[in-house]
Amino acid sequence: MSEKGKLGIAGTSRIGRREFLNRTAIGGAALAFPFVSRRSVLGANRKLNIAGIGVGGKGWVDITRCADGNENIVALCDVDEDRAAKTFAQFPKAKRYVDYRKMFDEMGKTIDAVVVSTPDHMHFHPAMRAIAEGKHVFCQKPLTHTIYEARTLAEAARKANVATQMGNQGLSHPKQRRDAELILGGTIGAVRVIHIWTNRPGDWWTQAKPRPQDTPSIPWSLDWNLWLGCAPWRPYHPTYVPFHWRAFWDFGTGAIGDMGCHLLNLATLAMDVRDPIAVEAESEGANRETGPSSSHITWTFPKLGKQPEFTLHWYDGGKKPSQELFPAQEFEGNGVIMIGDKDTFYVPGYNGGGSFKSGATHEDYSDVPEIFNKRENWDQCHYDEWIEACKGGPSALSNFDVSGPVTEVVLLGNLAIRSGEKIDWDAAKMRSDSKQVNRWVRNSYRQGW
Repeated sequence: MSEKGKLGIAGTSRIGRREFLNRTAIGGAALAFPFVSRRSVLGANRKLNIAGIGVGGKGWVDITRCADGNENIVALCDVDEDRAAKTFAQFPKAKRYVDYRKMFDEMGKTIDAVVVSTPDHMHFHPAMRAIAEGKHVFCQKPLTHTIYEARTLAEAARKANVATQMGNQGLSHPKQRRDAELILGGTIGAVRVIHIWTNRPGDWWTQAKPRPQDTPSIPWSLDWNLWLGCAPWRPYHPTYVPFHWRAFWDFGTGAIGDMGCHLLNLATLAMDVRDPIAVEAESEGANRETGPSSSHITWTFPKLGKQPEFTLHWYDGGKKPSQELFPAQEFEGNGVIMIGDKDTFYVPGYNGGGSFKSGATHEDYSDVPEIFNKRENWDQCHYDEWIEACKGGPSALSNFDVSGPVTEVVLLGNLAIRSGEKIDWDAAKMRSDSKQVNRWVRNSYRQGW
């Protein structure tokens, strides 16, 4: 075996994964909720009573994946009856709701766990309500719409001792987890630079555009007031529903909000991705309403334990890092490059299966220990590990203590785009020296929310 193959976990400059998961990440937000832990109540053989909030589209995927484990789907909530019709038909015994608040009021004692798959701006409110009532929570990425919400939600989940998971399912792919083990094993040395990129928004949705001015009729099946939820009032327009809301600051988090939490999966498993000290962005077309047509964002992260200072680069809208970083392969529409002291690692897409610039192979490092659970049915695994955590098993790997800080990183990048400023960031206080930046750290919610 080559010398490269003799490296094990002891040869890494990364902090240990267990140390990462156990590290406290408490924010400054005070929470006035009577938290109740249900983890001790649920046995491994007891079926969970699960409710879905936002059950059309991706919500249908999420709730059916949870049902595949033979759990009970007891309630389904969606503001669009037509979009949710497929899910309603699949689970005819589940009680239907339009307003999640009424669902909690009526079924709070019945529900054990909640799946939140709404647009970004409405992740926090139902997830926070669930946690305050001691429910376990699976929430789609990005975890929240603002940095303040991410910090608050993670702290609340920790205090309530509920099982959580964010919906970045590529983190559960066995190739992704093996890649992370190799990085943790020191195969590329200390990571100094990370590049990640996506082809979004591209043909997926359009950004750098104004707010629509016409006011078409609201579809019969949609409760527009509840769809808006905590966001500022505006007239209905099909530009927003059901998908292109991602472009608009009031509802979505742009390309990086959509894909950043996916493309950071490898770094999330192999490193401690939290609390950058600076961020700046170059972008094209961003305005008061929507994100840019393309951007390049750069974060600086400080030394943390054995992990050295590193920089993270994000590209979207067709921008990519220099091909010279990994000339052997043409970069795909989504990708990750991690540059270490010893080697460079390239991952096409966001589900793992990377390769070494040096020409080393995974077989060369076959004795790097396996520390993560791996299942071939990886997309189901992401839900199963959360359900097992709900029943007293180990914490899921994208629990809110992990995914909350990653979401903060992603959302801080959007603040750099919106402000056009270089931001010196005080993560502990969630503040910068810019009043403009600080006013976007948390939202002002519409009356009643």
